[in-house]
Amino acid sequence: MDNIQTQTNVRSGSIEAKDPFAQSIPGTSLTSENKKWAWGNPPEMSDPDVVLQEATDRLDDPRFRGDMMKLLLAGVSVEHIVETWVIDGFESGKFSLDVGLLTKGPLGVYIAYIAEEEDVAYRMFEKDDGGMNKDRIDDESLFTLMKNNNPAMFETLREELNSTIRKGK
Repeated sequence: MDNIQTQTNVRSGSIEAKDPFAQSIPGTSLTSENKKWAWGNPPEMSDPDVVLQEATDRLDDPRFRGDMMKLLLAGVSVEHIVETWVIDGFESGKFSLDVGLLTKGPLGVYIAYIAEEEDVAYRMFEKDDGGMNKDRIDDESLFTLMKNNNPAMFETLREELNSTIRKGK
């Protein structure tokens, strides 16, 4: 009897006030139509080799590669970039989740290889410092990399620095 009385005095919005029957019926997702979403239809590509080739070909575009190197230089991990690519490709219906997961490893290694080729410091995994705290990149190396890889940003920074010096700050 006390139990019934406590349930009627429950504060609205609390966990105790949650109605155990206010949920979807098990199997509801299996009875609804998924065709309205891209991932509910057959994927555009189903061969992991073709998907991987398309992803690596995209990295041959100098503008795209430059943006990728900027992300790596900013500290975004290779793991995060590749996982974002998998989610985007799956949700847009380009490939199935299985194909995305199969290509995740080789694509991550390829991105790391490109970063090594471009001499850009990178973190492989999200929770790994990847040596960035151990062997910190000094300012001279950073500005040399920026001058070679992003000359417009380098010139903007240099002009801002010169302007600050001219103002005597």
